[in-house]
Amino acid sequence: MNLDAFWIIMTGSLVAISSGLLGCFLILRRMAMVGDAISHAVLPGIVLAFLFSGTREVWSMLFGAAALGVVCTFLIEFFHKKARVPADASIGVTFTWLFALGIILITVYAGQVDLDQDCVLYGEIAYVPLDTWITESGLSLGPRTVWMMAGVTLVILAFITLFYRQLYLTSFDPAFAAAIGISTSLWYYLLMGAVSLTTVASFESVGAILVVALMVGPAATAYLLTDQLKVMLILSAVFGVVASFAGYYLALWLDGSVAGAISVIIGLEFLLAFVFSPTHGLVSRRRHLVVTTPQPASA
Repeated sequence: MNLDAFWIIMTGSLVAISSGLLGCFLILRRMAMVGDAISHAVLPGIVLAFLFSGTREVWSMLFGAAALGVVCTFLIEFFHKKARVPADASIGVTFTWLFALGIILITVYAGQVDLDQDCVLYGEIAYVPLDTWITESGLSLGPRTVWMMAGVTLVILAFITLFYRQLYLTSFDPAFAAAIGISTSLWYYLLMGAVSLTTVASFESVGAILVVALMVGPAATAYLLTDQLKVMLILSAVFGVVASFAGYYLALWLDGSVAGAISVIIGLEFLLAFVFSPTHGLVSRRRHLVVTTPQPASA
């Protein structure tokens, strides 16, 4: 394994761990597509950041994207609670009109400017080794993205470890959580804030599609294999890391997109779990059906 391959796989693994852990809670809350919503809804934040700062520097754009990510999660919950719109419909309505607003802002105010929103929204993980962090003494510390995602991953791990009980209760039984004094709204916004942080920090380098795939796929695969949340969290992280490793070498073999190959491996993992899961797989359910079906009495 050469150094570039190591950095690419490391980046994919860090994104997979942070996204997969949060994805488990999104799956349990039936809000799996929040990551996709945020990755599209932040477009007006990118444009507004450019209009106010007058620069296309990536950190200002990411700040604007993060702010709109928080606004997106607030609106999703607002429409769901106040207008009593189902959660999936609230997600769909929010991210489509925010994305459309971003397109209008680009057309009206930034149409003549080389505003590379595609670079921020749909980055390519294969380019990660090119953006290295070099100190004043000339020492290369590796890609900036790896350091940034390492920091985000540590924050997510600390968040889940320290507040596991609150996240567990508000995800499985919000009524009981509210009855014992835990604010379900507060923990919803904290969880969505963590999702927004991870999504915005990730998609600039690995691409919006891969972020969504890593947030939903490994968690959904783990969901089919266990009924214990702690085991689900561990399996989700493992499946994401395996997909990052195998996806890179699949892309190398096919001479294709790394992000696309990783997403394909995630899909294959889910398919295998869907078919062969000991409890929820097609094979085990069919075997259980055959065993429990009463046989006709012989003459």
